[in-house]
Amino acid sequence: MAERRARRTSATARTHQVLKTWHRVRTNLRKSAVDYFRGGASDWVALTGLLLTIPALTCGTVIAPLWCAPEALVLPIIAGGLLLRPASLLALYAAAAVALMVESLLLEPWQFQDGAGRVTPGTILVVAAAGLSGLLIAQFRSRVGVPWRRGGTMLFDLRERIRVQSKLPALPAGWHHEMALRPAGGQSFSGDFVVATRTGPRRRTLELVLTDVSGKGMDAASRALLLSGAFGGLLGSLPPHDFLPAANGYLLRQSWDEGFATSVHLVLDLDSGDYELLSAGHVPAMQLHAGSGKWEEKAAEGPLLGVYDGAEFIPEKGKLRSGDVLMLFTDGLVETADRDLTEGIDRLTGEADRYVASSFHGAAWHLIESVAKDVNDDRALLLICRD
Repeated sequence: MAERRARRTSATARTHQVLKTWHRVRTNLRKSAVDYFRGGASDWVALTGLLLTIPALTCGTVIAPLWCAPEALVLPIIAGGLLLRPASLLALYAAAAVALMVESLLLEPWQFQDGAGRVTPGTILVVAAAGLSGLLIAQFRSRVGVPWRRGGTMLFDLRERIRVQSKLPALPAGWHHEMALRPAGGQSFSGDFVVATRTGPRRRTLELVLTDVSGKGMDAASRALLLSGAFGGLLGSLPPHDFLPAANGYLLRQSWDEGFATSVHLVLDLDSGDYELLSAGHVPAMQLHAGSGKWEEKAAEGPLLGVYDGAEFIPEKGKLRSGDVLMLFTDGLVETADRDLTEGIDRLTGEADRYVASSFHGAAWHLIESVAKDVNDDRALLLICRD
């Protein structure tokens, strides 16, 4: 009886040990896979696989040169330029050079009259050109420090962060908002961004900032991402009248060559409808008065952000009553080389009148499409509506 119990205990211990070993192996494999995807692991797996393809291609070329031409060696070379580090890439190139020499020796020069299926000076030039291109790509990637496997994921993550930061908070009953952002040239990144939050007692104050960074598209995207994070941290943490001076000081400290930006800061009381607009060189906002059906320009005074220290920003006050709409936008929507600002605003408000009956639901995207569809500039439009 005791002997049987001892055997059962021993078997249980062995099973437990096997399970622990399997768990450790599985954890290490998963960690290695994640590290490889992120570019933090060694590239020996990719190097080994590519090195094995070279003798396979060489054998195919020697056996059937018309179906597997010597130029097929560019395939592992191109893949190596995307996958390998420069040091590993040189080892792959050395193997490819040896393969070319073997093929040139084994393939008889007189086997094909037109030169097809054998190593020619043109073959060597094609393989060498592919190798040089791959080495340049690998060196650039190594200098940046972002492997290709992670680069696309990083750009996707940055784009999603900008979108999340530009998401407006939900408004209480009786209010709704519409927003649309369109980068220049159909790109995924824009120099226009929005940050917003609800502050004050019972979170009944909406603070919103619409900013247009100098430049457009990808050229302004990195600065827009940095500024949207900084502005998001400042918004709601400072009194409303201190936000733009703090943002101006932040841009001045960056010392960018193109370090200026325009911005408009809206502080809206969601109970009374009273609001203040503070502008830093931004285009004026427009308010639709439901009673008269007319648009009124709301232009606050203030210099560009990042130009000089000690700037003062004078607010413009107003009130949104039932049915009123406040429209904020960037200059890419209303100003072009062949159209001045006044004409662009008139065209925008004229198109916006078509959406009064629908209370502007879904109007932001359609307004950009109708007013500035093919404009090569970042465009942003924001509508705050009181029902």
